[in-house]
Amino acid sequence: MTQQQRQALDELLRHAPLDLGGDVAEQRVIFHEMISAAPLPEDVSAKQGELGGVPVVTVETPGIDPSVAVLYLHGGAYALGSAADSVGLAADVSRRVGARAVSVDYRLAPEHPFPAAIDDAVAAYRALLDDGLPSDRIAFVGESAGGGLVTATLLALKDAGLPQPSSAVVFSPWTDLTVSGASATSKADVDPALTAEGLRTRAHDYLGERDAATPLASPIFADFTGLPPLLIQVGSHEILLDDAVRLAARAAEHDVFVELQVWPQVPHVFQGFAALLDDADHALRAAAAFITRNWAA
Repeated sequence: MTQQQRQALDELLRHAPLDLGGDVAEQRVIFHEMISAAPLPEDVSAKQGELGGVPVVTVETPGIDPSVAVLYLHGGAYALGSAADSVGLAADVSRRVGARAVSVDYRLAPEHPFPAAIDDAVAAYRALLDDGLPSDRIAFVGESAGGGLVTATLLALKDAGLPQPSSAVVFSPWTDLTVSGASATSKADVDPALTAEGLRTRAHDYLGERDAATPLASPIFADFTGLPPLLIQVGSHEILLDDAVRLAARAAEHDVFVELQVWPQVPHVFQGFAALLDDADHALRAAAAFITRNWAA
């Protein structure tokens, strides 16, 4: 059954209308339509608000513990997506960890280039702290570019002298905006969703003429010393496989507790397809256990 599910998801994504490197305005509409096609469960609450001057969507599911929270950073290659678009996956995380998920509507490129997204994520986290929530009761979760943004935000918190959250979980993180990983080529034929050319287009939107190897833009080139426990999940059928593997190696090099989970024959951010794919359900269970274990610690 699992193999059939993987093949069905691959076919679904290969025939999707999204062109990652296409016109930003057009692709934002397509991205939103794709994400919002799946209805939310009736027991999910999503309320728009503001944290530290940054728009957010607070996602709640039944039985949450108000003493803990997930700060969620959505994907979209820094140019697409929104907090509202992320509600489905954020709600799944919220339900499994028993905490509200605060999805940050960080500013997008090219209108708001680097480091606007990082500044917004830091501001939202700082506001959670100012509201009285201890850092060790907050976990970070991010998908794709949001996964890269999670790691960049942790680095920015260190630079600012702010306390680190209890843990961070990243799904298929984009952590190398130079797009220099070997899997950008070796996994191109089996990746049904991403292209290296599309990533390079969006990286230029985000960075302009800045060096793509800047550590806060491409965290695989950063010093991870002092960062919290990190869980990285990635599919073996995606061109960002090497971004995840090298991120884990970088974290380990700097004595960060890190777990890398490579799920075979599944695509980019497969966790968003838990209704279709057993692997996604199992991965989300593992992510939730990691988060709650670090809250307890």
